[in-house]
Amino acid sequence: MFSFTRRQLAMIVSLAVIIVVALYFTAHVPIEAADHGDAPIASLDRSADLNDVYALLDPNDNTRVFLAMTSQGFIVPAEAVNFGIFDPSITYRFELEMTGDATPDKFIDIRFSAKTQSPTQAQIATVILPDGRTFTAPNTIPSLAATAPPRVITTHQASGVQFFSGLVDDAFLFDIPGVNRFIASVRAGAPNASFLNRGRDTFAGYNTLAIALSLPIALLQPTANSEIGVNAVTIRNVALRRPTRFQRGASKTLTTQVDRAANPTVNVVLVPFPRKNEHNISTTMDDAAGRFTDSIVATLTALGTRLENINTLAQIAVVRGDFLRLKFDIRNEGPGGGNNPGAGFPNGRRPGDDVVDTLLTVITNGAITTDNANTNDVPFINTFPFFGLPHQPRDTGMDDQTRN
Repeated sequence: MFSFTRRQLAMIVSLAVIIVVALYFTAHVPIEAADHGDAPIASLDRSADLNDVYALLDPNDNTRVFLAMTSQGFIVPAEAVNFGIFDPSITYRFELEMTGDATPDKFIDIRFSAKTQSPTQAQIATVILPDGRTFTAPNTIPSLAATAPPRVITTHQASGVQFFSGLVDDAFLFDIPGVNRFIASVRAGAPNASFLNRGRDTFAGYNTLAIALSLPIALLQPTANSEIGVNAVTIRNVALRRPTRFQRGASKTLTTQVDRAANPTVNVVLVPFPRKNEHNISTTMDDAAGRFTDSIVATLTALGTRLENINTLAQIAVVRGDFLRLKFDIRNEGPGGGNNPGAGFPNGRRPGDDVVDTLLTVITNGAITTDNANTNDVPFINTFPFFGLPHQPRDTGMDDQTRN
């Protein structure tokens, strides 16, 4: 039988903790998901799984910029109270690129308090702005009532920043089975566009969690190029503590990027399956350095995309990193966050922009211009935060509006 001194036991315990943590982060490689669980690990870490990123000039006041990220897709109305919760161990971060390269220059961090008391308890967001100023704001508490709860919008008086967090209708327009079947037919050498005739929006009837801010452009202090790049990441914070008997010094926190998202469908369509997890833990600097260029070009070549269009997509998501880029000198106008031609994706992204149709047109060299999932199931609103109200549980006999 072996015997150990207290010091030896402490070393063994510490080593065990290190091994367990190492195994955890090896087996659970953090990833990026541009479109709802687009890689193996994203599907297993719902609370950190990013869906979509939005950037637009406020159509009511083009001196303000709207930024939003959504996470935890496919929340059914009946589970709003259970699933409509922000993870307090995650930092939700906007990375902002201001000088035209692939390196983020400024950040906006958001953390939420834990929900511990009751379903009617608000989570308190702590928002750290690019200039270091901090403010707090309650989220909109999810509800199982027949009508959506009033939205809680907080204005930070010192900066003029508006903040919203809570459940919204998922605005992504995409027939996932139809597009996947079509892509499979292309790869098989027998393209069959009839797979896109379903006309069913996979995200209809479902909610997602949104974090949205409206900021004065002046607060961001953009450079002369009048453009901003936006990337969203989720960072998981894991506290490590030695057992009480052997504790020496303060506890430590490990942080690991779990997910990133900017231009839609980059990972889900362009990055091959074996590299999806790798892509999601990488950075915009890795993109620009060409880490995934060969794989993305191979995917597009296999789909028959012309070199001219491959170069177009490379300019959007590779050459200067995968940032959603918004020009401040292109006016955004119209209802629901804006709908005037030329002001939407790939110039930023508005809730009503049918990004899948845009990308299908480029990838198929204009042969396919739509997946026929073209109309959102919930109307957008005309003021911040622009997203449609969340779906609520429906009465007997009412269509739940899902389109799977």
